[in-house]
Amino acid sequence: MHLANSSGGGTGRRPREVTGRIVFICFVAFFGVVAGVNAIMVRAAVSTFGGIETENAYKAGLAFANEIAAADAQKERRWQVRATVLPDAQGFQRIEMFARDAADRPLNGLTAIVALHHPTNRRSDQAILMTETEPGHFIGTTALVAGQWDLVIDLERDGERMFRSKSRVVLR
Repeated sequence: MHLANSSGGGTGRRPREVTGRIVFICFVAFFGVVAGVNAIMVRAAVSTFGGIETENAYKAGLAFANEIAAADAQKERRWQVRATVLPDAQGFQRIEMFARDAADRPLNGLTAIVALHHPTNRRSDQAILMTETEPGHFIGTTALVAGQWDLVIDLERDGERMFRSKSRVVLR
């Protein structure tokens, strides 16, 4: 009986040596894949960014101080502004707004600037044309898709903002 010399798996092939060249190729391939995926992700992030940008932090700080003063003046006026957003029969969203002073009288001589802002994508924001049907009563319509929106109401008199309100609404 003759016994064969079995030094591995019976195929007679030696295991492949790991050389410096193989390690270098694997190293370059690994970081090449990482860099390629990063490039794709950066491109996707930059091309779809719809967030808020601040070009000048100093000017933004000054604007914030002005906003605080405007909010204090608005609080002293004690105006009551009530808005409702409801779907109408034609598939649009109807916005109806009532503006009254501290004595519960309709406010006269105001221009209403209303917008629906998407919470995560500024590119979806839409301004809504509001029509004053009688003093202190405004109506407007828009064709927006369902979802969560921020309803921003500005009331101006002679170009000066007198009132601002921002509230989250859910459109169905």
